[in-house]
Formats: sequence, structure tokens, C-alpha cells
Amino acid sequence: MSNSDQVRETFREIPSVDDILANFHNEISSIPYPLVLQTIRSTLNEVRKDIQQSLPIDNIPKHTFNKVQLALNCLSLPNLKQVINGTGIILHTGLGRAPLSAKLVKDALQNVLPYSNVELDLLSGKRGERNTHVESLVNALTGSEATVIVNNNAAAVLLMLNALADGKEVIISRGEQVEIGGSFRIPDVIEKSGCKMVEVGTTNKTHLKDYSNAITSETGAILVAHTSNYKVMGFTKSVDLTALSVLAKKKKTPLILDLGSGAIADFKKLGLPHEPTVQSYIKSGASVVSFSGDKLLGGPQVGIICGKKALVRKIHNNPLYRALRCDKFSYAILEATLRTYQTPEDIRKENLAISLFNRSQSELIKIGKKILNNIPSKSVKKFGMEIKQTEVEAGSGSLPLEKFPSVAIVFKGEMKASELSRKFRSAPSPVLGYISGNRFHIDLKAIPTTQEKQLISSLISILQ
Repeated sequence: MSNSDQVRETFREIPSVDDILANFHNEISSIPYPLVLQTIRSTLNEVRKDIQQSLPIDNIPKHTFNKVQLALNCLSLPNLKQVINGTGIILHTGLGRAPLSAKLVKDALQNVLPYSNVELDLLSGKRGERNTHVESLVNALTGSEATVIVNNNAAAVLLMLNALADGKEVIISRGEQVEIGGSFRIPDVIEKSGCKMVEVGTTNKTHLKDYSNAITSETGAILVAHTSNYKVMGFTKSVDLTALSVLAKKKKTPLILDLGSGAIADFKKLGLPHEPTVQSYIKSGASVVSFSGDKLLGGPQVGIICGKKALVRKIHNNPLYRALRCDKFSYAILEATLRTYQTPEDIRKENLAISLFNRSQSELIKIGKKILNNIPSKSVKKFGMEIKQTEVEAGSGSLPLEKFPSVAIVFKGEMKASELSRKFRSAPSPVLGYISGNRFHIDLKAIPTTQEKQLISSLISILQ
């Protein structure tokens, strides 16, 4: 018998799709049927390749069922998983930026499930406006006249420019043509919004006269992009926002401000690195301001646009708004987040991002010691686990020059840092850390107290 004949004969031992479906009938209820079929057929192709490559397989049916079992096990688990953020970066873009407390989200979702008055005025019984659920809160906290919410700050910038300066020129300093993660570039957004970019000043220096000389009858707006993810240091000069707003008002030109992060909390009074508040920018005379909800605010992914009523209403009436607006879940969580701000320096603990930023190094040292005390001493010794004082960044381009004092559990044992990192990422409760100096670190800054027991359990199971 030729080799090809032997392969065809062995192929007959492979279970059929129907046999496999019958065998795993009770295990596929949580998976869409078309995906189950696709996975089984793909697995059967893999088995055929194994046979063609003459891999040593004692029992073809058993080999096939095992491979299908592994594939279906992966499919039965959600792709989105709760993870333990041991990177120390509180606003970690890969992990969803601002962390949300379970209590805040649970309470918020109670207000939208199964139905809610997202676009219904309960008093009149007529069609309502979804922005009203948060507008008064944003206006009160920022000092703005009107507010509109879209799905992220990139959408906010695009919408503001298109609504206020479509077909016209937008003036921007060369030192503010920023690029953030995902190749989001201000010059590209200006172009896509239907505007023509007019550059003024130089990379390191821009003067008020540069703006004044550039304003013409074709000017639609002046855009100031806050360089939240980098700083130009040394021989620099930027225009005071108050002076620029006076010029813009004199020339009857909207002054648009893209803050990127945007803080409502008074970080300085909280004992944290200073970041000007949105309210201070509004007071400086900006016509319209936009910022993210999921960075320093501590809420969901949204873009918040606030400022002068006439301009915000014009933005709201733009046809692009409907394509960029948020759903009921975003509004519910945003409202709950905004309600955590009693004052700029009195923020309720349900605002998890602010709470984590507020934790001191001494608090984290106590937490680190408590965690190690719950790990078997044999594992602590074997993996060389120690407490180390560290410094971490805020993340997501926020406060780029600032470092926050923190504490990490460092592993100095014989196992390679890369292997430890892989083991922790692959755990049932994935733990994300970082490698520094060829040592694996689990930083405690971004791990809430509600996950401490979960972390201890993961450490015990992984290190045993």
C-alpha cells in the first residue's frame, strides 16, 4: 500500500462532524452554532495535517476529540476577562484606561436595565434629549454654559472642527500638532473634518502676533491642542490662553481647546501632581473645550464637549453628532462618575481612578507585606519575592512628566522573568506585571483592595 493510500485509510478513522457534535452536545450551549461548526471543521483539518506529516498518533479518534475539547474550551470562555493590573499604570489604555468600581457600575446599570428614559422626557411624555442626563452636572463642575457628549475625545475634536470651521482655515501652533496612540494625528483630523490647517509659530516658540497675523476672513477657528502626552522643554514660548482668548473674541473667531485628558479634580489640593482643571480653561476664555471621560475624570470612554451655549448647540445640531453619540450605558456610568465629585477636592471613593491615585506609598507597603504574609514562606523563598519601592506613570498620555511613588512585589528567584510573566498572564485570573532589570514586578498602585484576595489566590496557585 502506498503512503497516500495509508493516509486516506487513516483519514477514515477521524470522527465525523456529527459524531463530534453528539459527543460535545452539553458543552456548546454558550457558543453560537455556526462558530462551533467552523471550529470543528478547522480542527479536523489540523488532524488531517498531523496525519499527513506522519506525527505519531496512537488513537486517531481520541486525538481528535482532545483537540476539539481544547478548542471548545477556549471558545466557551469570554474573550473579555477581568485582569489584575500589576503594571502600576492606573490609566492603562490596553486595560481599558480608567478603572471602574463594581459598585458604581452596578448602581449605574440599575438605572438603564431593562429600559430607561434615555431619550424620553418623563414629565411631558415627549421625546427627550440624552445629553440632559449629564449636562447640568458637567456645566456645574466646569463652569460651562452647555455640554454635548460623544463616544471619545477624538470624535469630539472631529465634530467640533467640522461643525464650527468646515471649509475654512483652522489656525494651530506647530508645537501642538500632536500624535497620540493609534496614529491619531491632529493634522489628519483637521483635514478629515473638512478644514484647512494653517500652521503658526515654530516647534518650540509661538507668539500672540503669530496668531494675529494668521487670522483672515477665511479663518474658521483657532485650535489649541494640549500636549498631554509630551512636553517641549528648554527654550520655549507658548501663548497665554487668556491673551489668546481676548484676541479670538476681538476677531470673532471661536477658540477651540482639545485638552485630551481633562481634570475636574484639583490634583494639587489632593497632594498629587498639578494639572489645570477644565474649569480653569473655561475661565481663561476658551469658546469650546473637549476632553476624555476615561482618563483623569475616572469614568467611561466618552468625549465631553462643553463651553459657550451657541457654539455647543451648533455642534450638537451637526449631522455627524448622531454617528458619534454615546449609548445609554455610557451615559449611566458617566452620570454616576460625575456625581462622585462633591467638590474638586472632595471626591467619593467610588471614583476608583482618583482613589488609586490617592493611595500613598506607605499604604502600599502595608498592603505588600500583607500579601507576602499570606503566601507560603516556601514559595516566597523559592521565587525570591521582595517588596520594592517604585515609581509609576499615570498612563494614557496623562501627566507625562510626573511619577507617582508606588510599591512592587519583585521576583528575584531562578525562573526567568519572561516565563513568570507568561505564567501570570495565562492564569485563570490573569495578572499583568512588567519586567525591569531582568526581574518580574507586580506593582500594587493600580490594584484595588477588592482584588487583593484574588491576587493572593493567583500567587499561591501559580507559585506552588
